[in-house]
Amino acid sequence: MTYSGNVKAGSPQVRELADLVITKASVGRMDNNAYLLQCRSTGDRLLIDAAAEAAVLLQLLGDEKLDQVVTTHRHGDHWGALSEIVKAKAPTTIAGAADADGIPVATTRTVEGGDTISAGGCRLEVIHLIGHTPGSIALLYDDPTGPPHLWTGDSLFPGGVGNTSSAGDFESLIGDVEHELFDRLPNETWVYPGHGADTTLGTERPHLAEWRARGW
Repeated sequence: MTYSGNVKAGSPQVRELADLVITKASVGRMDNNAYLLQCRSTGDRLLIDAAAEAAVLLQLLGDEKLDQVVTTHRHGDHWGALSEIVKAKAPTTIAGAADADGIPVATTRTVEGGDTISAGGCRLEVIHLIGHTPGSIALLYDDPTGPPHLWTGDSLFPGGVGNTSSAGDFESLIGDVEHELFDRLPNETWVYPGHGADTTLGTERPHLAEWRARGW
């Protein structure tokens, strides 16, 4: 199947990069995305958001080892299956420092913006985006053989930034998204959000002023 980034429950899609294999699955009643990343050279595997439906995720993981699970933020629809995944696979758990206390599964490693997470030979940069939650993080894989790949949790979607609860949180989030993502990354950067279909920064860039005017 050609990768489109528009997945349905029960029909994961696989995207094969030169050094990294990405599997995207939709789980739960809120159409959460879970992403399994596997380094081609070492076989190391990292799961982004053990969101829901542990049985589905465990079937996706199979019998192989899971090395790490990253939770993009503290909202319950992004860690609903985390305890069962940890019990079954014993991975290192990773989350943004400011959100770790809000995740009811122990976080092995807390991260801040600028930190790196290694999935085997593939390096992911942590980008801290404050607003949807205090400790929301995005993960950037700057593919040496092609365009960058960016996992944004609920901070950036096709059509806008994530929900915020105040004008101040909105200003923080859209400012971080503009400066940390759009100002430094090229249009061809592929965006993998926490729910729904993928997009690119180039697709979304023309609408930044519209998003600001719309507000929270």
